[in-house]
Amino acid sequence: MNDITITRVFDAPLAKVWKVWTEPEYFAQWFGAPLPTVASDVRPGGAWRATITTPQGEMPLSGVYREVELHKRLVWTMDVPGAPEVVMDAAFTDRGDRTEVVYRQPGVPEEHCATAEAGANHILDSFASVLAKS
Repeated sequence: MNDITITRVFDAPLAKVWKVWTEPEYFAQWFGAPLPTVASDVRPGGAWRATITTPQGEMPLSGVYREVELHKRLVWTMDVPGAPEVVMDAAFTDRGDRTEVVYRQPGVPEEHCATAEAGANHILDSFASVLAKS
């Protein structure tokens, strides 16, 4: 098992990065899941859900926010049909007009590391694009 850690610095203040990361209308854009299939209750124990379209058809995803420290840290799960639960976290650090985000996905099996890291980078690239337009 391996941990994936990706650090990104975004050209936006912390409050804006948090808002685009956590509010459903923005999440839908960067996660690639159309509204109204997206819902999120960003609080400890709160649930989220989204339906994405893949070449194989629609895939419902869901999870729970395990930890929420406003403007500092999120820990959440993702339930993918037919796969074990995935746990992810993101730490947010104020860098003035910029924000550093450290994304982690612990316990990734060796054979899935490259795919998981590519997927995380794709999502973070999409997040950066939506953030820049917001």
